Amino acid sequence: MSSLSAMPDSPFFSFDGIDGVGKSTQIERFVAWLRASGCDVVPCRDPGSTPLGEAIRDILLHREEIPLAPRAEMLLYMAARAQLVAEVIAPALAAGKIVVSDRFLLANVVYQGHAGGLDVDELWRVGRIATADVEPTLTFLLDMDSDAADARRAGTADRLEKRGGDYRRKLREGFLAEARRNAKIVVVDASQSVDSVAEEIRAHAAKHLTR
Repeated sequence: MSSLSAMPDSPFFSFDGIDGVGKSTQIERFVAWLRASGCDVVPCRDPGSTPLGEAIRDILLHREEIPLAPRAEMLLYMAARAQLVAEVIAPALAAGKIVVSDRFLLANVVYQGHAGGLDVDELWRVGRIATADVEPTLTFLLDMDSDAADARRAGTADRLEKRGGDYRRKLREGFLAEARRNAKIVVVDASQSVDSVAEEIRAHAAKHLTR
């Protein structure tokens, strides 16, 4: 296999989409492909991947006895992301490493904005402050019918997953709406085979890597 490496501005890839589309599987395959190709990769998850981020993640997804107003929920995600950028993402990119994140600011915009009722443009503005304008080179939006994705979900539902089918349909519509206005969001049909999805992701990513 020929060796790949980051371009002078190290690429930052994120993966997003509604639950059940196969994000975790594709991230695992993508990171493995990059490493096998000779790349130095830093995977992370948002929220998470720092002590602060993991503590906030637990509150956001699992501490259902703690009430969260929509704006408070949004700001907790922003705080976790600010720490993730400062502690993990920015240092990795500065060191010439490739970052692969399970979700990023787009998820906040869609979950708390399109589906949660907060102002979408305001969320983008707050997000740019929280991330110091660090943004993914490409976001892979894994897309499929929300009912089909729901049927594929495994494990115990978290706080967000319990919000029901209408909420998940709003999420999908929100993700697709953002993709239509942002060329850095690549929509990938997640109903394809696992191998086909992985191949499509690699083809898009390769444009941002040197041989």
